[in-house]
Amino acid sequence: MSKDVVADRYARLYEIPRQLAMLGHDVVGLCLDYQGDVDGEWTHDGGAGRLRWRSRALRPWVAHKLATYPFTLLRELREFAPDVLIGASDIPHVALGAWLAQRLRCGYVADLYDNFEGFGQAQIPGFVAALRWGVRHADLVTTTSELLRDHVIACYPPRGAVLAMPSSVDFNVFLPYDQAAARKALGLPLDAKLIGTAGGLYREKGVEPLYAAWGRVLHQRRDVHLVLAGPIDPALPPPEGERVHYLGQLPHEQVAQVFSALDIGVISVLDTPFGRYCFPQKAYEMLACGLPVVAANVGATGQLFSAYPQLQFSPADADGLAAAIMRQLEAPVSLSHLPIRDWTAQVSALAQRLPELSRMSGATVRP
Repeated sequence: MSKDVVADRYARLYEIPRQLAMLGHDVVGLCLDYQGDVDGEWTHDGGAGRLRWRSRALRPWVAHKLATYPFTLLRELREFAPDVLIGASDIPHVALGAWLAQRLRCGYVADLYDNFEGFGQAQIPGFVAALRWGVRHADLVTTTSELLRDHVIACYPPRGAVLAMPSSVDFNVFLPYDQAAARKALGLPLDAKLIGTAGGLYREKGVEPLYAAWGRVLHQRRDVHLVLAGPIDPALPPPEGERVHYLGQLPHEQVAQVFSALDIGVISVLDTPFGRYCFPQKAYEMLACGLPVVAANVGATGQLFSAYPQLQFSPADADGLAAAIMRQLEAPVSLSHLPIRDWTAQVSALAQRLPELSRMSGATVRP
């Protein structure tokens, strides 16, 4: 996600632990830092409970740390004695979580914020088998959509229940800002029509159709500019020109400024194992900022906008995307009225199941 879970306090991987702590639980988040070389420990506000984070850096001596990491976690968790363990973030942690829960004899939840079989990790021999083993041994599986829930039930299947628990957004960050002020802060033109997106600008994330569509839009409307923010794919650089504004990688909280500065947000998702099941996080963030959007008609993203076919385009269809942008420019449709449940409401569905999970393992959930 190009975010640091602890430092950026970003999305689902942060909010599930935080909301459980706010409900009075004692929560410890154990993270493996794939990029860093310094371990860290932090205590965050947990409201009625406690929220602590520990990060172990993978570098240097990657192979050595990978070999010993499961046993390091097992030792730390035995000292903490959890009633319920949640494995999340990627394939290794879902499988590792199941392995740890078996040895700790505690309840186990596998949280799937996407179809992990669509990740690059799935190409590593044995990883898909490990993922499916971990999910099958979960007492509860949480997914970000009904589509992903159905996929898990059909293809894995787990021994426990599968709960569709969509993600949400931080409403303290993603809210409508004054458009002119946002444009001034970002150095964007005040009198132009701005279209664009913010996030990972990678081919596999669907940015190529947007780049191709821009080639059509710029000739049809002289007043339209393209705005992009986020890490780029070196093999697929952004378009160039005086009407293209690449803002680089921005802090998480500044992304809301980008969405407030735009006239139309573009959500381009490919029809791939990843795209079909991924949660439309960007769509919810744009909607929370009051931004009119166009979106690919695929998977959970397509379902979200199913009542608004005029805003949709077929995945990877640059002509269809350009046409959808032109329709929105001529007659904007705002969808700020679409309901977005906050994190408190979403995680409460998980919290209600914790006593049942602890009874299955013989433990007692401690509020």
